[in-house]
Amino acid sequence: MKMHIIFLSVLLSFVCGCAQPLNNVLAFQDKNTLCKTISTDSEFKTTYDADADAESEGDGSDFQKKDTVLSKVNEETGSREAEYDVEEYDVEEYDVEEYDVEEYDMEEYENSSFEETQSVLDKALKFCDVSQVFWQKGEAEKALDSLDEAYSLIVEVDADGNSGLMRQKEELRFTISKRILEIYASRNVVAKGKHNAIPMVMNEHVQAEIDRFTKYSNNKKKNFFARAYRRSGKYRPYIVAELEKAGMPAELSWLPLIESGFTVYALSKARALGLWQFIRSTGSKFGLKHDRYVDERLNPEKATKAAVAYMKELHNIFGDWSTVLAAYNCGENRVLRVIRQQNVNYLDNFWDLYKRLPRETARFVPKFLATLHIVSNPEKYGLDSISTYSPSEYETVMISKQVNLKDAAKMIGVSKKTLKELNSELRHNIVPAGGYSLKVPPNTGDLLISRLDEMPVAPLLTQKSTKKKKSKASFRVRHHKVKKGDTLSTLARRYRTTVKKIVRYNKIRKNRIVVGKTIKIPVRGSSGKSEAYASKKKRRKASRHVVKKGDSLWNIARRYGTTTKKISGFNGLRKNAKLRIGQVLKIPGRGKYNKNKKVRRGYDLRTYRVKRGDIPQTIAKRYNMPLKRFLRVNRLTQRSKIYPGQKLHVD
Repeated sequence: MKMHIIFLSVLLSFVCGCAQPLNNVLAFQDKNTLCKTISTDSEFKTTYDADADAESEGDGSDFQKKDTVLSKVNEETGSREAEYDVEEYDVEEYDVEEYDVEEYDMEEYENSSFEETQSVLDKALKFCDVSQVFWQKGEAEKALDSLDEAYSLIVEVDADGNSGLMRQKEELRFTISKRILEIYASRNVVAKGKHNAIPMVMNEHVQAEIDRFTKYSNNKKKNFFARAYRRSGKYRPYIVAELEKAGMPAELSWLPLIESGFTVYALSKARALGLWQFIRSTGSKFGLKHDRYVDERLNPEKATKAAVAYMKELHNIFGDWSTVLAAYNCGENRVLRVIRQQNVNYLDNFWDLYKRLPRETARFVPKFLATLHIVSNPEKYGLDSISTYSPSEYETVMISKQVNLKDAAKMIGVSKKTLKELNSELRHNIVPAGGYSLKVPPNTGDLLISRLDEMPVAPLLTQKSTKKKKSKASFRVRHHKVKKGDTLSTLARRYRTTVKKIVRYNKIRKNRIVVGKTIKIPVRGSSGKSEAYASKKKRRKASRHVVKKGDSLWNIARRYGTTTKKISGFNGLRKNAKLRIGQVLKIPGRGKYNKNKKVRRGYDLRTYRVKRGDIPQTIAKRYNMPLKRFLRVNRLTQRSKIYPGQKLHVD
């Protein structure tokens, strides 16, 4: 019941704003601040003598106990208040009119109902003060009990239209809410030596992710998890050490499994790079260098330190590790916007936000929790048979000369791949001049230094040379208006791109395009010319194809970007001719048949009138069409019924 009341207190109290520090009274006026780090000076920790403790534990009502403790605290701390200069806190003197304080008639104060209500509010305020005392002593449960008592009092208060009482009631409700948040946040702050601060939640969302990672032997996600788990041994020891040094949960060391699969060169669609998937701006914010020679997002050790600093900052904002993970994935600003938009108040609980977050982020936290469940019970999920890699051993040498990794590897008798793995942050396999700490295998550093003069100087990287690779992979977007007969595959062939790229650029669902709609076609290179309009000099010549098991005229035509009619005509095949395994077919070049006309949009189809007894399977087989294609071109499904006289399209 008490926890229920606490929840109600938060539910009703966030009208005024979000969490703020309690020790500074003026902070309550800043309602735009979401959350600030709560710090309590050890000098404010109140000491109690044996008499006070005995008195607080004696007989009497709960309120009398807490009132006695509070009075002793006030006696001991009253003298301290005068020691603090107002100027130290930069507090301005505000005009009373700024707060629009109403003047009340004396008769209103003398009203017995008003006095009773005021007495209840005063009593609730004392419970709030007692709660603060308990919280400073580290007794969180007693602090929550006091807030529970305070809230139960103000719930029964009826301000009866009195704006002054209403203001007091709302301020108390606001104070209670903030202190509840403060106490819960303090529970989540990880102190050194306490590393198991991430709750092992199990619900239907987490179980679904566990199933995706562990069920079915041919499951891609299961294979991904096994490979990532094997690679984890190479990096986790260092990550765990850094987390423990920062006083953070060691379980966070499994985060790269979800982010990158423990792959150093992992690159996302959002251009997030490396083990910890930093975008460039966030990496720079946390000290990761990026220039023509080096990208420290690719350095596992430096990226780990940056990730620890980033997560620590996020935890200071949200106070809950699950929400920290969500913010790490989609950005703290996105999560803050979701929190502000909530109708239900946020109480350091990621699952309050789950349905309001982007789908990828919403699944990110359950994926991480599923990972914790799996790795904590490797025998149950079949991981005990997987041996993990060991961390790479190395030593560092300071290199002041600009050299190529290939030359350095040759000098010390190791492969270029070995040096590249140790120095993954080098973007072009060139050690920059001016002093660089190069990692080399153990006992090879002295040899490299002694032979440094024998190595040639690597050429300087200019802006022009680094842009050459970019131009090869650049794309130009063309616009195409979809016409009848167009398909994603024919458009991809015509513009020399892939179906996947067209789908991604246009966010197409279920690979369907609509006639009349204009779509974007990503075309490689700067010219952007499609195959349909390419120069006649570059037309392909006729080629040959040897018929293999499972081949049909339709899939051969599709493979070579032509039609069944053209292949049949080019090879003198009769209608409905059967192919033989080993038969050699000539495939016509596009130029031969397209000298005076444009490439046709789609395959040659003819009309077939359904007869009695026909079913889709027999019709497709009769015309050497795959059943899936037959159903697709006729907009049918496996359960569709066809009728005599109905017109269908066939090859």
